[in-house]
Amino acid sequence: MLQQTTVATVKPRFERFVERWPTIEALAAASDEAILSEWAGLGYYARVRNLIACSREVAKRGGFPRTAAELRKLPGIGAYTAAAIAAIAFGERAPAVDTNVERVIARLHGLASAARSEIEEHLLGLMISGRPGAVVQALMDLGATICRPRQFRC
Repeated sequence: MLQQTTVATVKPRFERFVERWPTIEALAAASDEAILSEWAGLGYYARVRNLIACSREVAKRGGFPRTAAELRKLPGIGAYTAAAIAAIAFGERAPAVDTNVERVIARLHGLASAARSEIEEHLLGLMISGRPGAVVQALMDLGATICRPRQFRC
């Protein structure tokens, strides 16, 4: 919901959405029409269609896969999202690299440019604690708030 939409706009819509469908099973059982109607005006309708398909696949499986590799097999789940879910929700050392994480790692290591695989290797090196999800979230937040593209304070 947040893609190209402000938090202020999304917050009441998100709250209403999860109140209406509080579980994956509830969402999976809902009609496409009901879900699409609730999503109306947010755009990116391919995302909601993937959300519907994903919820139904997760409900059919009886729960979420717990690894990035298995999460990638779900409809609409790409490499970054799979790694972020695996690291944050399931504690897997999965390198979730978005633009914020990439920027922090590049600045930390003085890299003018680096291949995604190099950034991932550096990130894995930081995930030595038992909480890889905390590392990913901290770097995402650091990149979004302090180590910004312009007017950075890092």
